[in-house]
Amino acid sequence: MAWLALGLILTGVGIAGVILPLLPGTIFLILAAGCFARSSPRLEGWLLAHRRYGPAVAAWRRDRAIPIKAKLAAFAGMSLSLVVVSLSGAPPIALLSTAVLIGASALYVGTRPSGPPE
Repeated sequence: MAWLALGLILTGVGIAGVILPLLPGTIFLILAAGCFARSSPRLEGWLLAHRRYGPAVAAWRRDRAIPIKAKLAAFAGMSLSLVVVSLSGAPPIALLSTAVLIGASALYVGTRPSGPPE
């Protein structure tokens, strides 16, 4: 029951992420599909077969691929986050740790194969 509830919540956040700028949607849909795989094969099948959301989730499962559009959105969001932290007056350790984590995340995203467009 918890997997199903979490899957439904993640699906809602993922759909909101597709609509709202700077909120990633694909990662939440990938996580939702994982939750549905453990709780509801019917909802997992619906998500994987969905015309708009399914290809990105299937590409991740098949090839661990991230669509170019999603990569660009991720890079933009990471850059904006680093600028906000830089301008916030955060202590140097916070800026450094943010930069290191964002750099590692950007490296991971950038080195994944590119999948179908969202």
